[in-house]
Amino acid sequence: MYTNKSKIDNVNELEWINGAIYANIYTKPAIAIIDPTNGAVKGVINLKGLKKKVTQHNKLNVLNGIASRGEPNIIYVTGKNWDKLFKIEFFEKK
Repeated sequence: MYTNKSKIDNVNELEWINGAIYANIYTKPAIAIIDPTNGAVKGVINLKGLKKKVTQHNKLNVLNGIASRGEPNIIYVTGKNWDKLFKIEFFEKK
């Protein structure tokens, strides 16, 4: 999968949200938004720093959980062995 600038490897944790595929980029603090009609990456949500907001311990692992409750422009994310769930509101860059 590619953006207009780079290749995206290792997508997992796919979620269908508002007509698009949201894909966790494994081992990276980011989620790709993919157009299901052509596979193009429409955007990337940068979640850098989010892992620092959870309780730090030796089994802490990567961002790896995406969910939606049907709220416009809101997703919920967490990670492996994280003790928090984050509600993220985002806006399209124009």
